[in-house]
Amino acid sequence: MDERAEMSTRERILAAAAAIIGEDGVAARLSVRAVAARAEVSTGSLRHHFPTQQVLRDEVMRRVYDWMLPESSLGDTTVPARDRLVHCLRQVLDMSGTGAEARRSMVLLVEAFVTAEQTEPVREAYLATRRDGQGRMEGWLEVLAEEDDALPVGDIPRRARCLGTVLNGLALERALPAEDSHAQMETDVLYAAADMALAPE
Repeated sequence: MDERAEMSTRERILAAAAAIIGEDGVAARLSVRAVAARAEVSTGSLRHHFPTQQVLRDEVMRRVYDWMLPESSLGDTTVPARDRLVHCLRQVLDMSGTGAEARRSMVLLVEAFVTAEQTEPVREAYLATRRDGQGRMEGWLEVLAEEDDALPVGDIPRRARCLGTVLNGLALERALPAEDSHAQMETDVLYAAADMALAPE
């Protein structure tokens, strides 16, 4: 089979899986038979491209986040590293929205992963989302580590997890009632988190 046909099959599978998630929610069960039928491919072909449901879900989630997040300016070395990292973190945080939108986002998150029955598809969906976020933040730190030898490469996964925890907390803060704007508090926290992530050992 030529490369174009292979790509076409892969893209049809991803589109089918994304459509199922769009209809049934982020925790939708991506069964091999259902996705293959929707993509009009054999189950063997699906398994060839995506050996496990986890691999398929991870790729769908990666595509969703690539689509939702604007192009990163992380490679612009004319801007200080901490500012570039804060900009990337803020882009992720802004996906949750503010005010009523942030509350809706948090309600959807809780319904999908906290109050929902803890089935295997729910667990897989949450872990795929978490892996994608962790991988993106590790990628950012790896880019910045290439510019600065003082950043300990072996500690990048731990530092990325800390950044993820900070973003989760700030997203929750956005959904809670507040007397004033969260803007300055968020900026202060994001810079403190960036300083922690970029600190030498």
